[in-house]
Amino acid sequence: MPPAPVPRVHVHFHPERRFGDTTVLGAIADRGRYVSQFVTGTSNGGLTAHPGGSRWRWESRLFEGRYDDGDALDRPVYGAWDRLGSPWGAAPRFGSAHFVIGPEVGRRSTFCFPDSYLEPTHVGGPALLPVLRSLADEAAVAPGAEPLDDYVEAHVHGGLAVPADVECVVLDPSFRGGEVEEAAGRLGCEVRWHPGFVVDVSTLDPSFRTPESVALAHEIADAHGRLTPALLGAAAPLHDPQVVKHVWHHLAAFGRG
Repeated sequence: MPPAPVPRVHVHFHPERRFGDTTVLGAIADRGRYVSQFVTGTSNGGLTAHPGGSRWRWESRLFEGRYDDGDALDRPVYGAWDRLGSPWGAAPRFGSAHFVIGPEVGRRSTFCFPDSYLEPTHVGGPALLPVLRSLADEAAVAPGAEPLDDYVEAHVHGGLAVPADVECVVLDPSFRGGEVEEAAGRLGCEVRWHPGFVVDVSTLDPSFRTPESVALAHEIADAHGRLTPALLGAAAPLHDPQVVKHVWHHLAAFGRG
């Protein structure tokens, strides 16, 4: 059997979103640690990270009760295996920015496909990655495939310290020169920039997600009809979070070059 791949994990997030009196990235810089939604109470998906909630139940199943009675700070954090080497990251569904996590952290991670909320049967350590790659590759080309769902989910166990466990943070260029870049400079790790998410809102299809999300995209685009993560982030506190999330899905799916 060939040796298991050396897993490199990306942890995605929206760096500009507000968290108290700062941004998500600012809070990470202040804390020196990336933590799960069991601690923050925030999420780019469902808000079910509480005892008895859906996330609590599927984590109990995935990790065989390991975290059921423990401190929320000890819970794993979620990312995705860098299967394709995309400069935009392994799972853009979950945010415009990502941390690149070193291989030593990858070796103490577990992985699954599909996403854990779907209760996958294939869950394991790095040795399982060839199987998960095949499953994800097949799903990506299946008829009617969802363009944001071909990631191999990663669960980072043992904490994620910043900067100790992080090789770099990769940001969208629309955040240059502002609060996000300032916070990134306080992380203590290298700061890189990916090519950027940008979409011409005139090309958006209301049948992908909702008509409301396309209407909001038109409302907040710049004078040239272009939408970027920075524009969406500035508008996010003023609009329905679910609609904002769907606008982000348009950007993440169709705004990569």
